Amino acid sequence: MLTYVHKFCLTLSALVGLAIISNPGLANAEKAVPTNREQVTLSYAPVVKGTAPAVVNIYARKVVQQRSGPALFDDPFFKKFFGDDFPLGGAPKERIQNSLGSGVLVRSDGVVVTNNHVIADAQEITVVLSDRREFDAEIVLADERTDLAVLRIDTRGEDLPSLDFGDSDALEVGDIVLAIGNPFGVGQTVTSGIVSALARTRVGVADYRSFIQTDAAINPGNSGGALVDMGGSLIGINTAIFSKSGGSMGIGFAVPANMVRAIVESAIEGRPLVRPWLGFDGRAVNADLALALDMPRPVGVIVEHVIDGGPADEAGLTPGDVVMAVNGHDVEDAQALRFRLATRRIGESVDLSVLRKGKVRSVTMPLKAPPEDPPRNTTMLEGRHPFSGAKVANLSPALVEELGLKGQPRGVLILAIVKRSPAARLGLRPGDILVSINDKEIDLVRDAKEILDKGAGSWVIAIRRGDRELKVEVR
Repeated sequence: MLTYVHKFCLTLSALVGLAIISNPGLANAEKAVPTNREQVTLSYAPVVKGTAPAVVNIYARKVVQQRSGPALFDDPFFKKFFGDDFPLGGAPKERIQNSLGSGVLVRSDGVVVTNNHVIADAQEITVVLSDRREFDAEIVLADERTDLAVLRIDTRGEDLPSLDFGDSDALEVGDIVLAIGNPFGVGQTVTSGIVSALARTRVGVADYRSFIQTDAAINPGNSGGALVDMGGSLIGINTAIFSKSGGSMGIGFAVPANMVRAIVESAIEGRPLVRPWLGFDGRAVNADLALALDMPRPVGVIVEHVIDGGPADEAGLTPGDVVMAVNGHDVEDAQALRFRLATRRIGESVDLSVLRKGKVRSVTMPLKAPPEDPPRNTTMLEGRHPFSGAKVANLSPALVEELGLKGQPRGVLILAIVKRSPAARLGLRPGDILVSINDKEIDLVRDAKEILDKGAGSWVIAIRRGDRELKVEVR
């Protein structure tokens, strides 16, 4: 039984097009014994020839710090107790770390898309074409939350082979797909398979999740490669596999082309990567909720809280509504809903199918950018108090979206902690939300500063960490 997701540190190469060569007249003809070679030939070669040249290898180089001295000092168990600054570990040494991945040319003028984890923290990136030509690449956009990155190479005016985007929403389970990449660094390789499932949202390798699942063999080195359909169109970028051994076990995942297209368009146009704002809190409908709402099956997201003036409020959504589909596409859970909106542009609108009091109705919701309200007012707290060394900011819908936080929390967020500071010794962590100090609620950074600057003989602090609220007294 598979127990974990193996996220490629190397690139998944392009999943490439499939082509079946057959006699068109056989589709409606009666079954008969083949009478010639043409009738029994099955080949993906025409699609591979048309798509493989657009699949590239990506070599990323970065400088990493490695401690000199016994290997004991690098053991995670050792670091848990002594940290990274243990004096007997010796001075850290720099070394060059190389990684191999795959990518896809999506424009003839040198725009390449790959996985973010392939090029993360790289100082040098080289793109190698199928004809062995090499180009230095620059990062145009890197998005950790979708695990996608857009690169550009200087083609010196030459048009390079590229793939057109297909419509990943038109895919069906059972469709034939090809994967092309450079698994284990052996060279460009093509594998075939089918679409095993759609809209997989429980694969925890990105914040925006609605993956295409395929059984086409995908291995380390394929990350960032293309998944192509029978027409030779790019319908996904390979990102992850389920594996016990690190190799393919027939369960691979690709980011759908419609999401890839949205990221590429944003990069090319130079637009900030801002996703549409939901403007409400909700959770997936489970079996118990479905029974209570007299629904035939658990599907959709139930609205629990609507933010005044937000997109959901403008659309007329109210607590208790169930959002079941976006533009005709079913929404299984909150992840699927966020994904559907993230493939659309700010300024557009979407049609939502909403269940309200037993009846399904259609509402139109505008797509807006999350507002920076209140302004984040990023502040480093200093002084003789437990929060000294904590960098904090006001939470707003924009910051919540930027950091990928759950729900629509308000208050003061801890962004960073200085090592060995009073805040670090207290056990505060980035991501904690300040709830109250000495039983006084904290809504804004200025509220916290006002209380802390006055000083106190003892402190009673409440913070929210994930789904828990923690309270501690400091004397």
